[in-house]
Amino acid sequence: MPDDLQALADRLEIGELLARYSTALDDREWELLTDVFLPDAECDYGSLGNPHGVDEITTLVRGTIGDLDATQHLVGNVVVSVRGDEATAECYLISQHIRQGTPGGDHYLLGGRYTDRVVRTPAGWRIAHRTLHRMWTTGNRDVVRRPGAV
Repeated sequence: MPDDLQALADRLEIGELLARYSTALDDREWELLTDVFLPDAECDYGSLGNPHGVDEITTLVRGTIGDLDATQHLVGNVVVSVRGDEATAECYLISQHIRQGTPGGDHYLLGGRYTDRVVRTPAGWRIAHRTLHRMWTTGNRDVVRRPGAV
C-alpha cells in the first residue's frame, strides 16, 4: 500500500479505536476493552486513579460507571499523528452520566480531552497510554461518586 494510503488507513483505524472505547463503556461490554488497550497499558484518569494493565483499567471504569442507569461518551475532533508503528492521538470528549434518584440531581456531565499513545500490533492499533484532561463539569458529581468515597 502506498505510504499516503497507509497513513490514511492508520488514522481511520485509530479513530475507530477511540470510538470503540466509548462504545464498550456505554454498552457495558467490558471485555471489549481488551480490543482497545494493550495488556500492560497505563491510564492517568486524574482523581479517578492511575490503573496499570487492561484488567485494572476495566475494574476502575466498571466500578465507576457500571451501576449507572446510562452513560454516553462522545468523542470528536480527533487528531492523529502516525510515526511508523506508533502514533499519538487526541480527541475531545463529552460524557454524560445518569443515575436516577440521586439526591441533588440525576445527571453529571464532563467535558475534556483524551491524549493517547497508541501502537500497532498484529491485531490492530491499541492504546498504550491514555491521559484524561478534564476541562469542565456540570451537574451532580454524586451521580458518579463510588460508594464509600469522600
